[in-house]
Amino acid sequence: MAKKQKYPHLIGSKWTAQEKTFGWRHFRVVTRKNEHGIVFAEMVAACDPDVRFWINAKGLKNRHAWQAGWQSLQEQQSSQR
Repeated sequence: MAKKQKYPHLIGSKWTAQEKTFGWRHFRVVTRKNEHGIVFAEMVAACDPDVRFWINAKGLKNRHAWQAGWQSLQEQQSSQR
């Protein structure tokens, strides 16, 4: 029996950084990779496709750093209260 894939809906998901990351807040996941049992996601800035970086997918669960979906600044501020 095959192992259940971790983070099956990662590719195509959208994320908002709580603080600017490489000058941007809105990102989407374009690629994933597994290395030594750890899942990594390649993030691309929504407004600048040249801004790319890899992140441990587990880090996206940190609500102090990331929120699922694209949030406006107002939505971010109201959810932090």
